[in-house]
Amino acid sequence: MKKKFCVIGLGNFGFHIVSTLYDQGHEVTAIDIDRDKVQAVKDICFSAILGDAGSKEFLASQGVAEMDAVVVSTGDRSHLSTLMTLYLKELKIRRILVKAVSEDHGRILERVGATDVIFPEKDMAIRVAHNMSSPNILEFIPLAEEYSLSEAEPPRHFLGKTLIELDLRKKYQITVIAIKDILTDQFIPVPPPTYRLKDSDLLIILGKTEDIDKALSK
Repeated sequence: MKKKFCVIGLGNFGFHIVSTLYDQGHEVTAIDIDRDKVQAVKDICFSAILGDAGSKEFLASQGVAEMDAVVVSTGDRSHLSTLMTLYLKELKIRRILVKAVSEDHGRILERVGATDVIFPEKDMAIRVAHNMSSPNILEFIPLAEEYSLSEAEPPRHFLGKTLIELDLRKKYQITVIAIKDILTDQFIPVPPPTYRLKDSDLLIILGKTEDIDKALSK
């Protein structure tokens, strides 16, 4: 479903958010005070606006209240992103995603109204390090403390066995919530316990991170 988004701050992070949302077919408004950055996104968004989003009146005039979500990515200017977050909260934006520059900044952002605090470098570092330490895991998404959603290749000792034979929920307290066959592109949500695993399958696994690692490394 097509949605409306606004991205404030068009550095590398903001630019790629705009580009990805636009490629997905959404209506994206991009805002920055740098004319060159605005020019760089004018062909990959619904509206590219040159202006000072540090003004509540300016934000209101751009129709942000109608957006499904607003992303704030103002680089190292933590005071500015904090102020924008406060204004967006006062304008009753439903979802406010803000790039934080530190843990302390992140806590401040949450207090003034951010619904999602983003640590791009930290989050990517965790994912890369986890993928390096667990070769079977292709994608790693932390969900809450200790828990994650992982996309993984089935290890050799999984192949040829059914899910009921592996009994992963009982042995490791993890759940295979979906399977994708990379050869046929078939996607199987909530696979039956009689499903027999093959080497072209990718497993989507939910559970504690350490339990997923144990199951895949044995």
